[in-house]
Amino acid sequence: MDRVPMTEQGAEALRKELHHLKSVKRRRIIDAIETARAHGDLSENAEYHAAKEEQSFNEGRIGEIEGKLACAHIINPADIKASKVVFGATVSLIDLDNGREVEYQLVGIDEADLEKGKVSITSPIARALIGKEEGDVAVVQAPAGEREYELQEIRYE
Repeated sequence: MDRVPMTEQGAEALRKELHHLKSVKRRRIIDAIETARAHGDLSENAEYHAAKEEQSFNEGRIGEIEGKLACAHIINPADIKASKVVFGATVSLIDLDNGREVEYQLVGIDEADLEKGKVSITSPIARALIGKEEGDVAVVQAPAGEREYELQEIRYE
């Protein structure tokens, strides 16, 4: 089983979701199944079949999250002391094509959220940035073509 890097915030978000699925959603689904059973014939009971299907999805997601947490290598970016870009880094970049400044944090696969400036460690931009230092230029193979970014700042917070 390979260890998968994840920030503490990402692990905590998964733990919260897991707690909700086990304590709130599971109970609600069980109640829905019991209510549907009370209606009688289960073979043509749409509410019963819908609740059982929801239960299946919920239990599948619980298993998925438990597996991810079991494989997680939890990293606190604030503990990293590096001059190069590694997992957990927050980087400020200048897009050399249009001069815009962007900022990203390199996070685990399940934590990626571009709207919040979090990119997956497996994304093309993260792969291009790994090992770079401030002042370096990273060439990113994007779907729309090659993009160049100048690395302005690296922070670990």
